[in-house]
Amino acid sequence: MSITEQICEHIVASSYDDLTQVAIDRAKIRILDSIGVIAAGAYAPGCDAMYDMVSRWGGAQEASVLVHGIKIPAHNAAMMNSLMMRSYDFEAIEAEGKNQTSSAAHISGTSVPVTLAVAEAQHTSGKDLLTALVLGDDFASRLGAASGFDVYGGWDNTGTVNGLGSTAIAGKLLGLDVDQMVDALGIVENQLSGVIDNIIDKTLAFKLPMAVTARNAIFSAELAKGGFSAMKDAIAGPHGFFKMYCGDPKLDVLMDDLGVVYYADCVVKPWAACRATHPSINACLNIIEQNDVNLDDIEAIVIHATPRTCAGFVGQPFEIGPIPQVSGAFSIRFTAANAILRGTVRPEHYALEMMEEPAMQMLLDKIDLVPTLDANQYQTSEVEIKMKDGTVFFSRCDVPKGEIYKSPMSSQEIIDKFYANVEFSGAIKRGAADKVLEIVNGLETAENLDSMFALLKK
Repeated sequence: MSITEQICEHIVASSYDDLTQVAIDRAKIRILDSIGVIAAGAYAPGCDAMYDMVSRWGGAQEASVLVHGIKIPAHNAAMMNSLMMRSYDFEAIEAEGKNQTSSAAHISGTSVPVTLAVAEAQHTSGKDLLTALVLGDDFASRLGAASGFDVYGGWDNTGTVNGLGSTAIAGKLLGLDVDQMVDALGIVENQLSGVIDNIIDKTLAFKLPMAVTARNAIFSAELAKGGFSAMKDAIAGPHGFFKMYCGDPKLDVLMDDLGVVYYADCVVKPWAACRATHPSINACLNIIEQNDVNLDDIEAIVIHATPRTCAGFVGQPFEIGPIPQVSGAFSIRFTAANAILRGTVRPEHYALEMMEEPAMQMLLDKIDLVPTLDANQYQTSEVEIKMKDGTVFFSRCDVPKGEIYKSPMSSQEIIDKFYANVEFSGAIKRGAADKVLEIVNGLETAENLDSMFALLKK
């Protein structure tokens, strides 16, 4: 039996009763966080262009585009919701692996929109929704950990592991049997894509690998259900995922404790920016929160990172550019300055008028990013804020806030983030958000989620 067949057999046979309570509770957190992040991104740059397309295409009224409220075919609803979710780089991240390790990934930004869209179209119960999401996220996380993915290698794995994991989710919700699930993974194998230059060049296309993959996952599962055949070992075949997309894959990581431990994204982001900026954000906030720092008296801000980070896309010199939000979210310099100025980093801070404020420009001019940390300290930052009177404030961050084991957001902080994002959307009332929170907390008791989707529109 091939690895693909083993994985598919596991996913098809597994039920809600097989899941751990920890996996269920974490899935609820990702769903709530994702709904808030989707709402925050409803009117983000570039989303109007895709919304105009999917609304013009129309089609079967299967699933909702959240906030906007229209119903369209499930695959297009998932794509639109995923694009909105990706917009401010605020979604849950980091594919968990064995022994609380993690690897670079953004699984939830595809898997949750796919889960919501298919579940709405199928009037799925809360238990079945949770089961599909936990199994698909676990599969994608294992692929991420096994792949040896390197964020600077060229591929954007939001368009690779996400495709396989989310196709498994769609297939589970559609009731595919093992043979059909194997075919579905083979079909989506033909659609894996995404390159990191979208981020390096600071373009809106950085959102597309995640969003298009959401569409492709549902398309692939539906086509397989219709009897369409495909390659039989999409994971480890002669030209499967490991061969075509990975440098040094580790098959044992994929299969170890399968069905016993359920992995997923293990970082809930406190700040709306690339995770590679978070260590410096965290260090800057430590200084600002623990000291009386007069911004006008700052002489210099020195941020220490690894040579690779400094040379990478978050270390580029900051320019507002044609897409200010993308330029800012992927900049250590901008996000650090914003943290010092505003005490956090949120979607509203990417408005052009806020980015052009004189105080922001003053801080940006004082920042020096230096490649002084060892290569293995890629999640670390050291920050020195030097004052004109000679005082130096220092902070080091080794594990930025949001990592669920070592530096977690509290339950209340996650709920506050949800409410702030819904409020930022300007479309969903607080009372509706209260009810959504209640529904998500009790998902296992829901016969379907129709009432929740009715609340998530303007």
